[in-house]
Amino acid sequence: MTWARTASSPEAETGRFAEARAIEKVQNEIQNGKAARTVACHSWDAQDCAELLEMLGLTAHDGKSAERAGV
Repeated sequence: MTWARTASSPEAETGRFAEARAIEKVQNEIQNGKAARTVACHSWDAQDCAELLEMLGLTAHDGKSAERAGV
């Protein structure tokens, strides 16, 4: 079986990959924001929240940026 390759320029391929990376970045920001807000809602106090966020590699800024974005 042979595979047909569509005729596309390297610029078009690069553009599609760049678009996919941009979409992935936005989705990661949304997911991290939701995670940070969930941790904040379930932590006992500010210190507990900070420790949990650090364990997950998140910051309080992640949750605040998600809040501003309306997530």
